[in-house]
Amino acid sequence: MKSKDQKKKTGERPLKTLDRVLSKAGLGSRTQARSWIGSGRVKVNGRVIQNPDHWVDLERDYVYLDDRPVRRQKKIYLLLYKPKGYLTTFKDPEGRPTVYDLIRDVDQWVFPVGRLDLNTSGLLILTNDTQLAEYLTNPEHNVPKTYLVKSATRLNDEQLDQLRRGVNLSDGPTRPAIVTRLRDSANKTFFEITITEGRNRQVRRMVEAVGSTVSKLVRTSIGNLRIGDLQIGSYRVLTRQEVAALRAGQFTNLTTNLFTNRLTTKN
Repeated sequence: MKSKDQKKKTGERPLKTLDRVLSKAGLGSRTQARSWIGSGRVKVNGRVIQNPDHWVDLERDYVYLDDRPVRRQKKIYLLLYKPKGYLTTFKDPEGRPTVYDLIRDVDQWVFPVGRLDLNTSGLLILTNDTQLAEYLTNPEHNVPKTYLVKSATRLNDEQLDQLRRGVNLSDGPTRPAIVTRLRDSANKTFFEITITEGRNRQVRRMVEAVGSTVSKLVRTSIGNLRIGDLQIGSYRVLTRQEVAALRAGQFTNLTTNLFTNRLTTKN
């Protein structure tokens, strides 16, 4: 049985499921698309289709949402400085604020590339480019993500070395990381950590694994893309050069350092 995430072909003609056609066009999420389809708002070649898994021939079929032709939206790439206390979901049943409250003037559908939990702030990419999003979130591509961390207790050198080597979590050992001590207070440690995975609450769980907790966490970069002097709660559009660098995986210095870390930890 073919996965919906695969491209099916008839001869040389690519086919996609109807829900993916709508989401790939940048009109909304897959969940939204399935809702629209189920409620009878979508037509294919003039006929209402209520099956989100219906195959669509991208070269021959005509798809309409609310009787308006579906066209691929222009790609958009945003860098948002997410504040603490905001969710990275579209809507929250409890009515808590989400990152979409911060981009109300954006007239195209975008989605977060990866997530930051409620109590984590920092750099968040939002886009309608599913291909780039899949690339950046796939751990096989070793995309480095850097965080500033304030621990709830002072960490000694051995604890930081444990983070560098990788620690055992409930879902398996983590990869080696780049860890730099920035400063210590009487009972806190401020440090920077770069990882190439994106597991749920990973940095927080890594710090817990070495006997402490995180009291503040800020993501400062993804690849070579940095938050810079962007104000918290604000966003900006990425430049063409920044998007091209992300697509090309231009973060060799960081990945080289991480690879060196792996070699060092094995010796």
